Amino acid sequence: MIRRREARRGGLGALAAVLLVLPFVLPNTYYLNVAILAGLNAIACIGLNLLIGYAGQISLGHAAFFGIGAYVSAILTAGQGWPPVLALLAALVLNGALAFAVARPILRLRGHYLAMATLGLGIIVAIVLAQEVRLTGGPDGMPVPPLVLLGWSPPGEAAWYGIVAVLLWIAAWLSLNLARSPIGRALAALNASEIAAATAGVDVARHKSLVFVLSALYASLAGSLFAHYAGFITPAKAGFLQSVELVTMVVLGGMASTFGAVVGAAILTALPQIFATFHEYETIALGAILMGIMIFLPRGLVPSLARLAGRR
Repeated sequence: MIRRREARRGGLGALAAVLLVLPFVLPNTYYLNVAILAGLNAIACIGLNLLIGYAGQISLGHAAFFGIGAYVSAILTAGQGWPPVLALLAALVLNGALAFAVARPILRLRGHYLAMATLGLGIIVAIVLAQEVRLTGGPDGMPVPPLVLLGWSPPGEAAWYGIVAVLLWIAAWLSLNLARSPIGRALAALNASEIAAATAGVDVARHKSLVFVLSALYASLAGSLFAHYAGFITPAKAGFLQSVELVTMVVLGGMASTFGAVVGAAILTALPQIFATFHEYETIALGAILMGIMIFLPRGLVPSLARLAGRR
């Protein structure tokens, strides 16, 4: 227990050190932009990792909550004149309510049935965002006003990076604390065996709903911040491919590993930018890298490397 606590503290310290040093070693604002996008994806992946990695509940429609967070912030600020912070909070409330409403019926399912149900949820949200042209701009998307905090607006990438870095660290800290709490132990029991967990007194339906709502809130926060940072959004951010990308980030970094979610998000956000010059071979190279990691490090990057380091 003491070693795990020290590992968590060391991991949070290492994450803080990397976040502090990174803007000083990146050569220009383009790479800083990639780092910001990686941080936003990492926030969403930390929440999704709570659902998939800790609780063992698959979701192939998680980008729906990302998209709802982005569009609610965009619609309320651009169309209704709401302050961005209030719009962001409204997006959190709406996403939390939606996740709570669908959690009980969806999470009664298991395995590929659960995957198909969450996929259907994501498709419904993407279709609604694409069809409601008056409200969302339809497939062409819509512009989003800049983020304003108490009269201050981030002047550039450096300020945005600071905001995202702080929120990412807080998101990781909250996830780690949840994992070692009684709720985290109940989620681990659910992952191992729902029948055994129920026999031991765990309220299965309650804990499933709780982690589903929490993961939706993480995605909503990331979506709202992305909308204000990018200044423009389209329904593609709520689509199936975006959901698969988030799941891949979690699996690549290592399920049930908060730092693995961060590492997976950073890698899969940066790799397409690195291979952008190799237009014909970009997809092949990405696929080969993912296959190699999954073959030789099947538990994901961070847990596999930590296990190897522990053996040595």
